[in-house]
Amino acid sequence: MHYTANDLKDLKRFYSNQLLNDTVPFWFPRSFDKEHGGFLLMRDADGSLIDDDKAVWIQGRATWLLSTLYNTVEKKQEWLEGAKSGYDFLNKHCFDRDGQMFFHVTRDGRPLRKRRYFFSETFYVIAAAAYAKASGDKEAAEKARFVFGKCIEYATTPGLLQPKFTNTRPSMGIGVPMIMMNTAQQLRETIGDDRCDGLISKWIEEIERYFIKDDIRCVMEQVAPDGSIIDHIDGRTLNPGHAIEGAWFILHEARYRNNDPHLIALGCKMLDYMWERGWDTTHGGILYFRDVYNKPVQEYWQDMKFWWPHNETIIATLLAYLLTGDEKYARWHKLVHDYSYQHFHDKENGEWFGYLHRDGSVAQTAKGNLFKGPFHLPRQEWYCAKLLEDHLSINDRK
Repeated sequence: MHYTANDLKDLKRFYSNQLLNDTVPFWFPRSFDKEHGGFLLMRDADGSLIDDDKAVWIQGRATWLLSTLYNTVEKKQEWLEGAKSGYDFLNKHCFDRDGQMFFHVTRDGRPLRKRRYFFSETFYVIAAAAYAKASGDKEAAEKARFVFGKCIEYATTPGLLQPKFTNTRPSMGIGVPMIMMNTAQQLRETIGDDRCDGLISKWIEEIERYFIKDDIRCVMEQVAPDGSIIDHIDGRTLNPGHAIEGAWFILHEARYRNNDPHLIALGCKMLDYMWERGWDTTHGGILYFRDVYNKPVQEYWQDMKFWWPHNETIIATLLAYLLTGDEKYARWHKLVHDYSYQHFHDKENGEWFGYLHRDGSVAQTAKGNLFKGPFHLPRQEWYCAKLLEDHLSINDRK
């Protein structure tokens, strides 16, 4: 199948409408914490609060979202004020004395938990950079660049962060080059940073060299330091949705670099490999974990359908189609789009359920918790709407 120009216009209207009239209104303004700052985001299907703790990841992501909506959709004062509240909460409560960030704090900002990696920091960088652009706050821009520098240190200095495992079976994960690539892309596209282009190229090269296995048509989640497969349960476990997210980060970079053909081929290859391994041909949707050799997966939620891999696959398939014109990607995009909006979308209350059983029935009703909040879904709807708007305007000028 192919999408006609009218199909693409309809899709653009659909994503814009879902974003602005369904997804964002589920969260805001009710999630603004007027008393302590930041956001109250742990919510049930109807929007009622199930916990008033604050996940630092989601505080940063919500700050990024509101700033980005202000920067690219409408200069709405409510969004700017909300972003400032999130930015101020992050600075006031979410950094430990050693400069590392917490993962989980109480409503009033008392620390509950730190983790052994620096993803809180990457979400701070994109939040501070987008807020700096929205507000013109030069200090926010400086902080975004400074914390990005700390992330580079954490990513490249062994022993700087306490390791999760011993060194008996060393490994490296695709998550670090992936998240650093996207953090750099966000920083570059909001406030600019001369380090970004070279670092993005380095992280893409790492992914291509170590994690993509053409002989078995696979993108590994973790490998040994020489790129070989670790033939143990953890080493064999794949996360198709995560690799597909990495694929669209690379396709985004291809587009930024004037449709770089090597990066288009690389991103499409990653998408192809992990669609083949992740798409559930029985029930539809993206399976959460797979084993590289089709052995049993340890995690009991391995065949569930989580919301965010579907958001990433909707973006990746649409990007791949618009960059290549290959009808396969239009077909895949329609499959994952239709599945997702049929099964995850809460037509009564708005937004998406986060967790489905393999057959597509709702496993539990929470819309917000320590890991889910206003990020993957609104980012998907915002990104796809903007992508289609740009594509249609370029074609109209031809």
